Amino acid sequence: MNLNPQDYLLHSFTAAVKAADPLHLVPQHLPSPPKGRTFIVGAGKASAAMALATENAWPQDMPLEGIVVTRYGHALPTQRIKIIEASHPIPDSDGEHASKQIMSAIRTLHAEDLLLCLWSGGGSSLLPLPIPGITLQDLQHITHQLLSCGANIQEINTVRKHLSAIQGGRLAAACKAPVLSLIISDVTGDAATHIASGPCAPDPTTCADALAVIDRYDLEVSSSIREILSTSNTANETPKPGDAVFNHVKNQVIATARQSLNAAAQYFHSMGIHSLILGDTVTGEAREIAKSYAALAREIRLHPQQNIKAPIALLSGGETSVTIKGHGRGGRNTEFLLSLLIALDGIENVYALACDTDGIDGSEDNAGAIITPDSLTKAQQQKLNPASFLFNNDAYTFFARLNDLVVTGSTYTNVNDYRAILLL
Repeated sequence: MNLNPQDYLLHSFTAAVKAADPLHLVPQHLPSPPKGRTFIVGAGKASAAMALATENAWPQDMPLEGIVVTRYGHALPTQRIKIIEASHPIPDSDGEHASKQIMSAIRTLHAEDLLLCLWSGGGSSLLPLPIPGITLQDLQHITHQLLSCGANIQEINTVRKHLSAIQGGRLAAACKAPVLSLIISDVTGDAATHIASGPCAPDPTTCADALAVIDRYDLEVSSSIREILSTSNTANETPKPGDAVFNHVKNQVIATARQSLNAAAQYFHSMGIHSLILGDTVTGEAREIAKSYAALAREIRLHPQQNIKAPIALLSGGETSVTIKGHGRGGRNTEFLLSLLIALDGIENVYALACDTDGIDGSEDNAGAIITPDSLTKAQQQKLNPASFLFNNDAYTFFARLNDLVVTGSTYTNVNDYRAILLL
């Protein structure tokens, strides 16, 4: 097989995504049917695929029904489970309506029934059920700010959980039936409390923690939000670890970024290329992380060591952030690559890919992009100034001009970012 370096990168990304495929993973973790009803609820970019996998594997003679909410364009054909599409990353009324349906349905379950939950990344925005005293518009306004200020996902979800009547363990607390959550993790650390903002997981954070995030990033919030988070009324708090409401609840993570990185590493090994996994919990500003990775690539190129030398693939996952100051288009993966391209400054035989495993970088139509050793030269030929595009947070436009975007469409899974830097 004769492959060019871009093919190596693209095939490694395919291997990473395949390792998190719900159609393969979910059936391995399904429980036995209960004596009573089985009701499915779920939310996230992978939830429709998880629902379809459940339907395909569930005994046809056993009752199965449910409601799952996913992003617009991510639905799949199911027969017994209702799929509702809603907005991501800014919540909308379709998501709010779906959340109300879910909460109403689970309150009809009894001890002999089973609530089977299917959670994946994106569920926080897709389950917008405001607590009494605030509105959907309040949630939309604060979500937009949280996604633009540079806050990490744990900080973002700390706020969202305390403004939600369904997240932060509140869904599980409202259910009398045993609860099993199957979870595809898109957050660093793989803590159930932060995946889809943990509808069935104990919440160790407090209203005070949420208010601290708001103040740390100087967010503009309504007086009602500030009053709710400032009050000492325990009714406003989410259920905590050790609460008896979780005695009948199990949260099981079935796919992680580490599994996908291991799959990519195995692919490179099969191609005779050594790999080094730099971590699956990488966070921080995308452009700053890129500078560190460029320094590492240069060090390997200039000072090779016995086990760290070309050819080698440097792999990492996690979720970087972008503090938006410009008016361009792009997500954290293209921003990472543009900063990496500038920092590498034309070093020979270095290629890189950065993509979101859900197939969507931010809110654009691409998964990410690729850079090659001649990317700077191509940019110069088109009179494109990479630094200007980075300053304007316009990495999408830059890579579109170079025809180096990676467009996959929805992958129906989500274990967050995948980055590979290939030194040959």
